[in-house]
Amino acid sequence: MASERNVTRLAVVLGVALLAACATGTGRGKTGAASIRAGSTGAAASVYRGGTILTMDGDQPRYAEALAIRDGRILAVGTDDEIAALTSESTRVVDLDGRTLLPGFVDAHGHVFNAGFQNASANLLPPPDGEGTDVDGLVEILRAWHADGSSPLAGSGMIIGFGYDDSQLAERRHPTADELDRVSTDVPVLVIHQSGHLGAMNHKALEMAGYGAQTPDPPGGVIRRTADGKTPDGVLEEKAFFRPVFAFFSTLKDETNERLAEAGVAAYVEYGYTTAQEGRASRANAEVWRRLGAQGKVDIDVAVYPDIQTEADYVTSVGTRADYRGRVRIAGVKLSLDGSPQGKTAWLTRPYRNPPDGQPADYAGYPAIADPVERQRYFDLAFQKDWQMLVHANGDAAADAMIDAIDAAGKRFGRGDRRPVMIHSQTVREDQLDRMVELGIVPSFFSMHTYYWGDWHRDETLGPERAARISPTASALRRGMKFTEHHDAPVALPSSVMVLHSTVNRTTRSGRVLGPEQRIAPYVALKALTDWAAWQHFEQDSKGTLAPGKLADLVILDRNPLEVPPANLRDIVVLETIKEGRTVYRRP
Repeated sequence: MASERNVTRLAVVLGVALLAACATGTGRGKTGAASIRAGSTGAAASVYRGGTILTMDGDQPRYAEALAIRDGRILAVGTDDEIAALTSESTRVVDLDGRTLLPGFVDAHGHVFNAGFQNASANLLPPPDGEGTDVDGLVEILRAWHADGSSPLAGSGMIIGFGYDDSQLAERRHPTADELDRVSTDVPVLVIHQSGHLGAMNHKALEMAGYGAQTPDPPGGVIRRTADGKTPDGVLEEKAFFRPVFAFFSTLKDETNERLAEAGVAAYVEYGYTTAQEGRASRANAEVWRRLGAQGKVDIDVAVYPDIQTEADYVTSVGTRADYRGRVRIAGVKLSLDGSPQGKTAWLTRPYRNPPDGQPADYAGYPAIADPVERQRYFDLAFQKDWQMLVHANGDAAADAMIDAIDAAGKRFGRGDRRPVMIHSQTVREDQLDRMVELGIVPSFFSMHTYYWGDWHRDETLGPERAARISPTASALRRGMKFTEHHDAPVALPSSVMVLHSTVNRTTRSGRVLGPEQRIAPYVALKALTDWAAWQHFEQDSKGTLAPGKLADLVILDRNPLEVPPANLRDIVVLETIKEGRTVYRRP
């Protein structure tokens, strides 16, 4: 048992921490803690001890010997003796057996519903996540998926594959409509590029989409053509791709959508995420989450950000929320300003090293919204409504557009503490980081690119100089910026350990280090996955660190990331995911 002095000290710590945690407010993301009085006689429901407990609280690693939970929240964090004073015969004591406990991971940017869609589609990902290595292989995978018929999408009337990557295919190009006709000429075939910004269709699907030789390219999109310059070859970019895909999503039954959403959550908890993001939701998609939440079917928190271009009226009608209902909340809005660097549709200020076929040497991508007046209208609306904005900006020209629009909207409506997030921030320059600090723009980096597409960026899209600065985390850190790291599932698997590994090592598929000066320490990378990610969501009072009064959102790893050789971080295994004290995933 703890000494009287230790018990008194623990009570003081509990009292101070819980007074701060229980202070409710009207500010975005502030959720009050359960009312636990210092010196309360109630015992802990469960205690974790016997391993490494990494609190993630502070600028340097801090450890505890034990952690106590009651009513879904952390009751106390301290020494074995201190926590023993809070136990009773009914307390469940969990021996970590030398494993590592830390706060549950917070998804800084992803698409949890589409992660379920990915899980239900034919897996066209290249190694190590799949077997999509050449066009012939893609055709065989799609045929096998169609013949199996067990997917929730099997009754959709389409053959669907997700995750092919032209940069990793033997042919170094996208599959064509002619090649996808080998899968079927009677059933529409849709394959989605790993970036989610491009795709390809067979002729049946192109016909159903209304794409023919006389169809013009839509604003912000490209229908790639055959040698005659007119006939669609099957490959679609950006808005030309999104239009038929979103139309397809609208035909799915409620039951199918719910199964896909639940599959997305199942994918996330396997990697230790206790908070997920729906990073570009339609009205229908948002309503799926709200319906599941009302039915108590969502195991982890889901922060939903509807697309402001198409769903501004919807967000106005339902409003944004600081608190979760049924573990779901409308958290803000999403706006996309450009495309994908690996797909050569990101909007840059300097040309691509090797432009796509048919494009001139000065090709530098293109904006998703060409009219600056229209772009500004969305920023002004979000600032006027006090909505947090997630803004997709991969290329530095897109980053310029965002920064300028945030500056203008802030002058009109006041800056406040809105925490607008630049999603991806892939090619952001040093001068842009300076302006982001000034304007309070949060960079959310996609450092997984250094592994999955690092060689492609160095040799094909950006060249060595610009590729070395993809996701410049160290540059942000030198400026004292809080930044986050994400996986952008389903662009990549929602693998927290791969995010950590890529951010720390910046090693490409070929084993070369891309921009060694931008590497950061494992602890900082973990902050970007926990503490700072919670802060980005305005949820720092309830998540991100292990502290009394915060939600008991936890993850158990097989070893301590701070003691593993950096090159082996990707080998860490998530053993258990715990949401508000309840296990939602345990590794078989």
